[in-house]
Amino acid sequence: MNFFKKLFTKEKKESLDKGLKKSNESFFNKISKVVIGKSKVDDQVLDDLEEVLISSDVGVKTTLKIIDQIEQRVAKDKFLNSSELDLILKEEIIKIICDSEDDNFLSLNKDKPHVILVVGVNGVGKTTSIGKMANYYKSTGLKVMVGAADTFRAAAIGQLQVWTDRVGVELVKQDMGSDPASVAFDTLESAINKNIDVVLIDTAGRLHNKANLMNELSKIKRVLQKKNINAPHEVLLVIDGSTGQNAFEQAKQFTNVTEITSLAVTKLDGTAKGGVVLGISDQFNIPIKFIGIGEGVEDLQIFNKKEFVDSFFKKS
Repeated sequence: MNFFKKLFTKEKKESLDKGLKKSNESFFNKISKVVIGKSKVDDQVLDDLEEVLISSDVGVKTTLKIIDQIEQRVAKDKFLNSSELDLILKEEIIKIICDSEDDNFLSLNKDKPHVILVVGVNGVGKTTSIGKMANYYKSTGLKVMVGAADTFRAAAIGQLQVWTDRVGVELVKQDMGSDPASVAFDTLESAINKNIDVVLIDTAGRLHNKANLMNELSKIKRVLQKKNINAPHEVLLVIDGSTGQNAFEQAKQFTNVTEITSLAVTKLDGTAKGGVVLGISDQFNIPIKFIGIGEGVEDLQIFNKKEFVDSFFKKS
């Protein structure tokens, strides 16, 4: 039951190219300076390339891994032309991105409803991403329900209501200050009764109080498992790609609090820091499921690593 193996349409590719334009231009300007006037890939080119990758927010560890792989290829082929560097770099980057394209990852659980617990700090675009995910799943013909379990922030429930009304899916909510686990339980119970396919549950993003957050997420999981022993089927972390290295810190903090099974990286359209996607996927070994490349409801795309790298390297 794989709803995601759809063709990567021309429109989607154009949106991706447009969304990554700033990252692409910044990266290419830097790469061009590295190879200008060079006929072959030497130590100087590799040192300069290392600087380019680090300054593009790829992260030090991931950069060193990529450079090491390229060094090995250069050692095998002593006459590696600098014009081939683009192609080799693309190949090595594709290899290091944690693969999210296997059938199990992109398929929904047969044990429906498929429950996705969505976590992330306030301000990363979590609520907006839930709205867009709801729209995405609904557009594939699935019945979707959303649970407003961020009862700590007054605006969260209101924002979710706006999004669910907009995309035409049901929202389960309680009053502000209610027990988040109670909201999650009600959502799953209602979803089972209504034969819903996908349940998206919003959660509070209060990272400054890690113990409370850990307890809250653990409790939500426990009550969901009273209704379905396998729930939640996914814990998806939303991070803000425009914050560059701070996005690493967000991912690190949340992986310390709870098990994360997938990532959504938002706000890539307004930044030149798209390289952060490569580093986070590699360093945390967590597959990226969605990327946000614009404000439109369709601008949350299923992540396709080959197409992402292609857009990242696209020559104008």
